[in-house]
Amino acid sequence: MSTMTPAVAMVEARGVHKSYAGVEVLRGVDLTVQRGEVTCLIGPSGSGKSTLLRCINHLEKHDAGELRVDGHLVGYELRDGKLYERNNKQICAERSRIGMVFQRFNLFQHLTVLENITIGQVKVRNVSAAAATQRARELLARVGLDAKEENYPSQLSGGQQQRVAIARALAMEPKLMLFDEPTSALDPELVGEVLDVMKDLARSGMTMVVVTHEMGFAREVADTLYFLDQGVIEESGDPREVLANPQSARLRSFLSKVL
Repeated sequence: MSTMTPAVAMVEARGVHKSYAGVEVLRGVDLTVQRGEVTCLIGPSGSGKSTLLRCINHLEKHDAGELRVDGHLVGYELRDGKLYERNNKQICAERSRIGMVFQRFNLFQHLTVLENITIGQVKVRNVSAAAATQRARELLARVGLDAKEENYPSQLSGGQQQRVAIARALAMEPKLMLFDEPTSALDPELVGEVLDVMKDLARSGMTMVVVTHEMGFAREVADTLYFLDQGVIEESGDPREVLANPQSARLRSFLSKVL
């Protein structure tokens, strides 16, 4: 009789700690993100949300605990019972399969929209220029910016730049997408166009971890919601349930300010 092996979670955090200059920012975080799930992280500024996101793709090194993506330890490998940090080349290869979208777009200002999306494919993934261009055009059409390929970032609105940043991340064929408050730097009327692209991504089955203040998006799109406060997960669960019926006084206080 065959036994089913349990599916490996896309992200698994166990007892993750991180300090800066003696200040503990993450104090033993446990979190699981299954494949194809959308997970939202909410909480006040300074609660550790962005730090946790940056640890997931090893932009920051966690100090203790275990962090795995797709079953593999992030930034380290286990040899003879000891942990060894991977070299830069290995870490970059790992990171190339994890898309990251920042608050401030981080586009290359001297490159056109099309060049922004092709450069990583050609230089990191060794895709031919022709194939990279075709892929970039498909993604620009997907985010509604196919008419903007020859523009430079400075000629685009914030919402358009963020959609280009999403297309650029998707061009690397990631297995996981991380979003760090992707709408917080945008004018309110531009937020919707970015959230629409993210909703489309979620519907397509992309695994996503999203740090956000957009409670409507979390309620509508997320499979799981985590509320972080002072470096610990205070509450988690189905976003509709958590937002409608918060159990902790801390979350009730937070929601009273943002809803």
